Amino acid sequence: MTVLKEPPSPHEFYISYPLYQGFTFAKEQSQAGWDIAYSREPIDTYCPECNAHSIFRQHINGGISHNPEAWVGDGRFVVVLKCSRDANHELFFLFKVEDRTMQKIGQHPSLANLNTYDVRQYAAVLDKEDFKELNKAIGLAAHGVGVGSFVYLRRIFENLVDSAYQNAKKDDGWDDDAYRNGRMADRIQLLAGYLPDFLVENRSMYKILSQGLHELTEEECLAAFPILKMGIELVLDEQLAAKAKQQKLEQAKKAIHVLVSKASADK
Repeated sequence: MTVLKEPPSPHEFYISYPLYQGFTFAKEQSQAGWDIAYSREPIDTYCPECNAHSIFRQHINGGISHNPEAWVGDGRFVVVLKCSRDANHELFFLFKVEDRTMQKIGQHPSLANLNTYDVRQYAAVLDKEDFKELNKAIGLAAHGVGVGSFVYLRRIFENLVDSAYQNAKKDDGWDDDAYRNGRMADRIQLLAGYLPDFLVENRSMYKILSQGLHELTEEECLAAFPILKMGIELVLDEQLAAKAKQQKLEQAKKAIHVLVSKASADK
C-alpha cells in the first residue's frame, strides 16, 4: 500500500481516489481515518440523477463511536452519501480496513462517471481527439491504471504546447532553431507569451508525466494523477476564460458599432 505524508480528506477518498489504492494512517492521523468513515461534512460533487453538481452528506443509521480509533482493525464499512436536493439520490462507497490501512474496494456510480461531468466544459477549448483522451485518462485512473492514464495526460500536455507553437512560429523574430533544439521546459519558456501562465510557471509537470511512463510505479502514478489532472484543468480554465473574454469583446464591438451607426443615421 502507498503511505502518503498527508491523509486524504473524505472528499478526496470518495471522489478522487481510484479503487484499491490504499492509504496507511499513522497513529496521529487516526482522526482523519475516522472522518472517512463517519464524517458528515458536505461533499460537493456531481449528482448523476440531478445531472448537476449538488451537496451530499453521509447518511448514518444508528449511533457512532467518536473514538478516533473506532475504525481501526480488520473489516469493511459502507459510506452512503445523500443528495441535498433529493435524499433518494445516493452515492455508495465500500471500504476495506486492515489494521490502519484503508482502501476503497467498490463504489456506485463509478469514479469515471463522477469525474467526467466536470470536464465537459473543456470540449470548447480542446480538439475532439484531445477531449476523448482526457476522458480516457480519467477512466483509466478510475480503474487503477496509473501509467496508462499518464500516457494520455502527457499527450494532451504536448498538444497544448504544440498548438501554441503553431501560432508562435508565424510571428516575425521567432527562433525556430532554439525551439526545436530545446528541451520541453525550454520550449515552454520560449512560448511564455502564447501559453497560459499556469503552464509556464509549472512546466515541471511534463517531467513528472514523463517519469510516470518510465520510473514511477502504478501506485505512485495514481497518487499523482489527481494533482496533474488538476494542473491541466487549470491550464484549460485559463483558455476558457480567454475565449469567453474574446467573445465578450466581439459582442461589445458589434453592439457599439450598431449604436454608432444608429446615431449617425439619426443626424
